[in-house]
Amino acid sequence: MNDNEKYVIPARSTAQGMFDTWITQEAAGWEYSSLRIASLDVGESVEFSTEFEEILVLPLSGSAVVEIRNEEYELRGRSSVFEDLTDYLYVPRSTNIKLTATTAGRFAIPGARSTKDLPVRYCPRSEVQSGIRGAGNCSRQVTNYALGNEVETSHLLVCEVITPGGNWSSYPPHKHDVHNENERELEEIYYFEIAKGGPNKSTEGFGLQRVYSSPGKDIDVCTEVRSGDTVAVPFGYHGPSVAAPGHDMYYLNVMAGPSEDSVWMMTDDPVHTWQRQAWEGDDVDPRLPFFSLAGSEDAATKPSTSDQED
Repeated sequence: MNDNEKYVIPARSTAQGMFDTWITQEAAGWEYSSLRIASLDVGESVEFSTEFEEILVLPLSGSAVVEIRNEEYELRGRSSVFEDLTDYLYVPRSTNIKLTATTAGRFAIPGARSTKDLPVRYCPRSEVQSGIRGAGNCSRQVTNYALGNEVETSHLLVCEVITPGGNWSSYPPHKHDVHNENERELEEIYYFEIAKGGPNKSTEGFGLQRVYSSPGKDIDVCTEVRSGDTVAVPFGYHGPSVAAPGHDMYYLNVMAGPSEDSVWMMTDDPVHTWQRQAWEGDDVDPRLPFFSLAGSEDAATKPSTSDQED
């Protein structure tokens, strides 16, 4: 008996109105992390209050205008998560917001319970940090939106990962379920999109996600994931995230926990941590990067063993 039914959230199973995905702290059974994803046609809007949460407005596809306190912020967006980076917006708690699509698209709203008031921050694509992690069949592209950059948050950490078909990411397996000098306690959401493949790029693809027990914390998730699916990771070692051959895999990571230091620290499963050294000197998968990266040329061409991604 595994825990798939408890922690795997199928696409549209939480849909509410224009939101395909609606995962609150209460629904996840934890305290901090949340995720909503709105699907909007041209000119359609959603209005809401952030209440006790801080959020990002992060286009997965399409462009939008966000109205906050009589100010408008234009998010140029992208055609898909596999094609480009995106403008985005940080919005603090206790803020009324109106999101209007200027082109049809899907807009992620990752959130976290907040304990301090911060200013609205518009973040242009030019400031986004993206780079390559791993090497060989563990090569993947990681983009930080509220993680290891200058975007100040109370508790929210957000990044996205693109894994070429046939590769492994979120590997070696690692955990962040205690607070100490090497680790931070973070609830994590994995939201997946899988690129179509095969003749005419018309075949639906899938990936695999694993979560298993860490010391004193029992969990057992081993699941197939398809576009729109979400996996909640309250604790435990998680990884790998595996992309089926022929189908590139994207996931959005939303993380938050009790610490207010806005850092991501984790501990590898000691059985598998040797993998980080094993790929040193190996070539990066030539399919990477998926698109032009912001930042230095080195970020696009050299693998990293950095722990600053999930």
